[in-house]
Amino acid sequence: MQLLGKLVIKSKDKIIQFLNEEQTGRISSIDKNGYPQIIPMNFVLINNTVYMHSHIRGEKLDNVKRNSKVGFEVDRNLEFLPSYFFDPNDASLADTLYISVVIKGEATIVSDSTEKALALNALMKKYQPEGKYEPMRENMQVLNEVVVIKIIPNQMNGKYKIGQNMSKQKRIELAENILIRNSKTAQDTLKIMGFAIESGKPVLKTDEEW
Repeated sequence: MQLLGKLVIKSKDKIIQFLNEEQTGRISSIDKNGYPQIIPMNFVLINNTVYMHSHIRGEKLDNVKRNSKVGFEVDRNLEFLPSYFFDPNDASLADTLYISVVIKGEATIVSDSTEKALALNALMKKYQPEGKYEPMRENMQVLNEVVVIKIIPNQMNGKYKIGQNMSKQKRIELAENILIRNSKTAQDTLKIMGFAIESGKPVLKTDEEW
C-alpha cells in the first residue's frame, strides 16, 4: 500500500502537462453486447475536457450514444529495466518505468458548431503546429463531415514510476545502469528521472515527486 501511494501523481498540473505532451489516447466504450471496445485516438485537452475527432459513422459513436460512460487512457513507456539490473539470475525482477493517466467520464457528441470548430482548431494546433491550413469556422461545410467527441472527466488519476520509490543511492545506481545500457529512450528517461549527464555520468539534479 505504501508503494502504491508513492506511484500516484499528486499534482494535477503534472497530469495536465503530460496529457498535453502525448499524441495518442485510448477511449473505451461499451458495445451493444456489453463488451468494452478500446480505440486509439488523437486528442486534445481544453479546460480539463478531452476532445477527439471521428468519422461520422462508427461503432464507438453508437456506443457513446447508447451509454455515455467511458474510460480514457494515456500512457508513456519510459524504459524497460532488464532483470540483470537487480539480480543476475532472477528474471522476475524485470520492470518498467512509465507514466499513465486514466480518466473515467461522460462522453457526448458535440453539436454546437462554435465548440466543434474550437476543438478542431485545437487539434490542428497540437498536431500541425507549423500551420499551413485554414482555421475552422463555425459556418464551414467541412464541420458536417466530421464528428467531435468530448469527454468530461468525473475522475482523473495518474500513476508514474521513475525510481521515486527507491533510496537516493539505488536511484543513482539505476540511472547508471540505464546510461550504460543506452537504449533509444535512455537520455529522455534520465531527464524525467531528474538526472543530468556530466562527464559521462548521471548526476541527480532534482528529487522532486509529482
